[in-house]
Amino acid sequence: MTKYLISFPSEALVLTEDDYPIVSATSRAVIAEAKAAGVYVFGGGINEEVGPVLVSADGAVSTTIYPGSELNGGFAVLELPTREDAVEWARKLAEGCRCSQELREFGYDPDS
Repeated sequence: MTKYLISFPSEALVLTEDDYPIVSATSRAVIAEAKAAGVYVFGGGINEEVGPVLVSADGAVSTTIYPGSELNGGFAVLELPTREDAVEWARKLAEGCRCSQELREFGYDPDS
């Protein structure tokens, strides 16, 4: 089976304060469904209060990251038999989160 990244950037989640508890519950219900189905690998949200760093081969740490590599928002990694299944789970998460989801496929690694 293939692992898929389903994600959204923070700016896509446009909610009122009253919407947050509802969206939190509906999106967590989708994750619970994925866990019950045995397709959930891991997921969560990027902690935007802690900035990313770039670590070089010699261990040097820099706050300058690769251009265009900004990552924020939330994500789930699911392991699914087909891309069509991944699209369906992305649809469920989009409905639960009230925002469109990006879908990416991980490359196959026989050692993972």
